[in-house]
Amino acid sequence: MSAPQVADFTLPATRGQTFTLSEQRGRIVVLYFYPKDSTPGCTTEATEFRDLHADFIAANAVVLGVSRDSLKSHENFRAKQELPFDLLSDSEETLCRQFDVIKMKKMYGKEVRGIERSTFVIDATGVLRREWRGVKVPGHAREVLDFVKTL
Repeated sequence: MSAPQVADFTLPATRGQTFTLSEQRGRIVVLYFYPKDSTPGCTTEATEFRDLHADFIAANAVVLGVSRDSLKSHENFRAKQELPFDLLSDSEETLCRQFDVIKMKKMYGKEVRGIERSTFVIDATGVLRREWRGVKVPGHAREVLDFVKTL
């Protein structure tokens, strides 16, 4: 059975950009979904991807962070952490639903609906090659990079 082609999507991105998946053909796309801008785990994850960004570029990969936060929140987070890649705002949860990352989670003993930290690697032809769900942050960006280098 062949791997699934990822359905095209377009979302607003930081720096006044719009990101469309089909415009990335020929490049590997790393989409990492995270719960919220400027929270400890999400900041660590973003900075790990930031610190390896040149290696992702060298491997012909574009890295994008995705959450339900507003573009304004994304711009602040991106500037504060000096992120060299764009963040996509999925306030309508369109992409979150497409990748099935919205889950019920326990926070402070309460059930809350939120994004399960997940990463997806889409190859240069638009095929989903690998997914990580319920990601533990430390070392994750390196693991993704190691996989990208095999494509």
